[in-house]
Amino acid sequence: MSQSLPDVFRRIQERKKESRELKAMYRDALVNNASYQEIKEELESLKLKKRKIEEGIKSELKEEFDKLEGLKLNIAGDNQLLSDIAVKNLVEGENIKIVDENKVEYEPIFNVKFKKIN
Repeated sequence: MSQSLPDVFRRIQERKKESRELKAMYRDALVNNASYQEIKEELESLKLKKRKIEEGIKSELKEEFDKLEGLKLNIAGDNQLLSDIAVKNLVEGENIKIVDENKVEYEPIFNVKFKKIN
């Protein structure tokens, strides 16, 4: 049984709408729960304390955190390069496989997404 793209897309949209409605109902129930609101305020206070401690430690280890940010950017760039090379090799009909130092094999996973044009 073959299904058309528009039919599947419409079904996804309907399910997303129902999901949003259920999530909104849940959020409303939480907003109206006094115990939940009290705990939420306590949690915000603890998060603020935690953030201050983290910022203090980050300032002590500034050089290491700057290096970490650089590494994150390098990894993101290399991941994009890896994807570009894999797509290029796939288009050229080559077999795509990577083996790491532990002899573990990796193969690419391709994903198609749709986004609004407007």
